[in-house]
Amino acid sequence: MPRATITQVAALAGVSIASASRALNGQIASAETVEKVRRAAEELGYVADAAARSLKLGRTQQLAYAVADIGNPVYVEMMSAVERVVSDSGYRLVISSTGTASSSLDVVRDLGRGYVDGMILSPLRVTTELLQALVDVPVPVVMLGVASQGSGLDTVQADSVTGMRLAVDHLVAEGRRSIAFINGPVDTTPGRLRLQGFEEAMRDHPGIDSRTVIAADFTIAAGHRAALEVLETAEGFRPDAVVAANDLIGIGVLHAADDLGRTVPDDLAVTGMDNTELSRVARLGLTSVDLGAEERGRVAADLLLARIADPGRAAHTVTVAPSLVVRGSSRRAQPSLRAVAREDAV
Repeated sequence: MPRATITQVAALAGVSIASASRALNGQIASAETVEKVRRAAEELGYVADAAARSLKLGRTQQLAYAVADIGNPVYVEMMSAVERVVSDSGYRLVISSTGTASSSLDVVRDLGRGYVDGMILSPLRVTTELLQALVDVPVPVVMLGVASQGSGLDTVQADSVTGMRLAVDHLVAEGRRSIAFINGPVDTTPGRLRLQGFEEAMRDHPGIDSRTVIAADFTIAAGHRAALEVLETAEGFRPDAVVAANDLIGIGVLHAADDLGRTVPDDLAVTGMDNTELSRVARLGLTSVDLGAEERGRVAADLLLARIADPGRAAHTVTVAPSLVVRGSSRRAQPSLRAVAREDAV
């Protein structure tokens, strides 16, 4: 059966083709005309030609969301928030995975093909080459992460440094005196900032013994291997607490503790970071630093839409404050379930 055309819709509605087009595209038209055209389109089963509409409007009505690991719950949480905002504005979200620096660069360079009207990018590693490519792209880009000063990019970032302080301060207040930090790769943005936060926090507690172990990745399996290393083989160091750089590593730590017969939280307290769904469904519940993933996604989407509407607007950088959600993996006593981050965010 042939597709209904805009000409047929206009004829059935009793209006000009131009009026029908304006009504269907959300442009200026009277309420009466919009209603007549809508009823005619429904009766005929009219579906707009997306390609033709894109050529006419100069837009694809698609936006890209590119992250390092689309299976990581924190990225899924951000994606859901982004999708809610952009879909309300008539956009479809296209998802890309960028596990390596070269993959991120390829995705950014592909923006020149014109398949989307803008992108929200959350790269693990930010290189000089990537930043230059972001400056050169022909469509707006919002960075979820940390961009260099003067890059001119709209940026939404977590405060991992303060988040690490919240976790360490909580463990010390719980009476822990030997704290291991299991981080992901330090050549990544989260790895670098979370190491900085842990080291700064430990300087505030000079009487606490500490050790840092670098896991191969921000995954459950990598966290499990690193936890076995620090819990079983570290000579002269027996931690009574572990700070994990994210919830996936934290779950790996819980598994390792169980493998080694270490009771959580009596023998070993464990904290994660990101406050993903994993932390809520883990046995006992995993204490975790909430870095505001949903809020970061929402703000990033708002910034991208604002940039599309006004390409000449000044660049904005928004930092979302962290908070600590205390659960059974670290709680001996009964502290407050939520400790708000310090106001002096780094």
